[in-house]
Amino acid sequence: MTDTSRDILAIMRTSAVIPVLVIDDAVIARPLAEALVAGGLKVLEVTMRTPAALDAIAEMKKVDGAIVGAGTVVNTDQFEQVMAAGAEFIVSPGLSERLGEVIVRSGVPYLPGVATAGDIMRGLDLGLTHFKFFPAETSGGLPALKALAAPFNQCRFCPTGGITEATARDWLALGPVECVGGSWVTGGTMAEVEMKARAAAALRS
Repeated sequence: MTDTSRDILAIMRTSAVIPVLVIDDAVIARPLAEALVAGGLKVLEVTMRTPAALDAIAEMKKVDGAIVGAGTVVNTDQFEQVMAAGAEFIVSPGLSERLGEVIVRSGVPYLPGVATAGDIMRGLDLGLTHFKFFPAETSGGLPALKALAAPFNQCRFCPTGGITEATARDWLALGPVECVGGSWVTGGTMAEVEMKARAAAALRS
């Protein structure tokens, strides 16, 4: 049974960067998770964009220290599937009332995507205060999030989408930002992934 008691804020504060992982072959899932965790990135988001995603979640769960969640969860069927695979938190690209209500009732840590004031207000109505700002760069970048965060100062964010190693530190310097999501830490050999993870983990220091 998945532990649903872990607080979403605690998850967001575990690592400066949450790797956004698109995995085509579950065979690489465990060594990839081992490399990322060894580099200091313990929170891993496996996106539901490939047929291998569910198996990848199950494999990554075998790695000590890994906190494995499911990303790109867009409906209740997917939510049930990722929970069966052992996902410890849920990330969505947007926020729908139906999916939000189901996940909130379950008690599973949830990070839905928002890009507008209306999105955030819909989340607040569901009792949510922690959000993925997505797609971050094409939704107005840092100026847009600064403007949104001002009237919603009770909220905390994980900007994702278009963020790079070069821009991540600027995002992390914004008070309401607890972490960022990014895919630049993957690719290359596992030794290279671990090195990238170490650099990403140090961005908050």
